[in-house]
Amino acid sequence: MPPRPLRDLPQRAGFGLKPEHYADVLAAAERGPLPAWVEVHPQNYFGAGGPPHRWLTAIADHVPLSFHSVGLSLGSAAGVDRDELASLAALCERYEPAIVSDHLSWSNGPDDKFPDLLPIPYSHAALAHFVGEVGRVQDRLRRPMLIENPSRYLAYAADDWGEVDFLHELCRRSGCGLLLDVNNVEVSAFNLGCDPAPWLDAFDPALVGEVHVAGHSRKDDGVGGTIAIDDHGSAVRQSCWDLLSAFLRRAGPRPVLVEWDSDVPGYATLIAEVARADALLASEPVDA
Repeated sequence: MPPRPLRDLPQRAGFGLKPEHYADVLAAAERGPLPAWVEVHPQNYFGAGGPPHRWLTAIADHVPLSFHSVGLSLGSAAGVDRDELASLAALCERYEPAIVSDHLSWSNGPDDKFPDLLPIPYSHAALAHFVGEVGRVQDRLRRPMLIENPSRYLAYAADDWGEVDFLHELCRRSGCGLLLDVNNVEVSAFNLGCDPAPWLDAFDPALVGEVHVAGHSRKDDGVGGTIAIDDHGSAVRQSCWDLLSAFLRRAGPRPVLVEWDSDVPGYATLIAEVARADALLASEPVDA
């Protein structure tokens, strides 16, 4: 009989698991250092078998899993991609991850799938639609899910809600929780000309089930300015660590994920970022 799945995420740091690090994680299970948990994009495991499942099954014997979906397209006008949801439900039954999450976004049109997490308007109609689609997913998975705040490059002119209020109301109406991406707050605030600190302070910690940190780049926007790009292709910026520290002082410890999705470094570099997050989690006093 296979080992009982590790269903709970510890309030420590993990990282996004990539094929480059399968062997490193299994080796670390014997001699360390091992992340406290790992997160995967479930779409990479929708095949019925093969090497990806052999590796993930072996790793899941040692560390809890979080599934961070990128394909449900909850905000699409036609609703959740039914095939994606069926595959995700089957994968959840197979691995019993501790957490399942997706994004406040859309990526499917009537005839196309776009390789991006595209923004939704913060309107009353969009909120009602998103509440219904989150409910559909939670009913199928028989569990609450987390929704991640997006990185934004532009704002809609006629939004009815601010982003944080929109997310809070989504949680209230649907019963979902939040995946708070601190880097996305920083990217959005930079691009929209806002201060990230009060933006982050507005999130209700009681709704936050997981936290992400990552690196981002800043580039010439071609019209005399600079734009922040959420590329997950570098070490976490000091400014992002500072924002994480401030959130943890207010909220207390949470599972924290280090994301690194492009220009993926060696295991030693990645685990050093995890260790830095763990040090913050261990050292930050909670504000009274």
